[in-house]
Amino acid sequence: MATPSRDELKRQAAEAAVALIEPGMVVGLGFGSTAAFALQHLAALLQSGQLRDIVGVPCAAWTETEARRLGVPLATLDTCATVDLTIDGADEVDPQLDLIKGGGGALLREKMVAQATTRQVIVVDEAKLSPALGTNFALPVEVVTFSVEATARFLRNLGAEVTLRCNAAGAYFVTDQGNYILDCAFGPISDPAQLAATLQSRAGIVEHGLFLNMTKDLFVAGADGVRHVQRG
Repeated sequence: MATPSRDELKRQAAEAAVALIEPGMVVGLGFGSTAAFALQHLAALLQSGQLRDIVGVPCAAWTETEARRLGVPLATLDTCATVDLTIDGADEVDPQLDLIKGGGGALLREKMVAQATTRQVIVVDEAKLSPALGTNFALPVEVVTFSVEATARFLRNLGAEVTLRCNAAGAYFVTDQGNYILDCAFGPISDPAQLAATLQSRAGIVEHGLFLNMTKDLFVAGADGVRHVQRG
């Protein structure tokens, strides 16, 4: 029997997460390759009538465009103060189910939706698991375009190697909200909560990619199938 591809494993994990959605829910629609599988499966269930009365809150402009193309009804946080369940991906996950997100550049909207969500569900492949945040992935920090180098100096003084993110064409990457991203390689982060508080206190930093104490369910796609882990 052939070993499933990485994409097939991610699809299986995404579909397992979608199985948590119940009729009448407001669902946060994440961003990234694994979240895209979840969106596709959700759309198929709506089209077939197996799910109904679902409204989605997209975490990124791309997700909004794709959801409209697939016929998924949409809302915003202005019209839906509470999101019942969000399915999203992550760039790194530690044993406490804390995350680094923002590799795709949508961390601000992703965190806004996550903070409004009752049940945050994260879907990853096992390569994203890590003993400590920052071990395998640089922390994205979204910053205003004014005085970017001053903010970068502040982050370097905290111990990070800082890179201003560029797109494939070599131009500065611009987020959906018109900001830049500084990718900050701290190495393993010993106290993510303290670092998050320090970043939040700095003017010019719009948001950071530490998603702490938010994840309720984690679906991990691995060679042995899909594993479901719940916080606590």
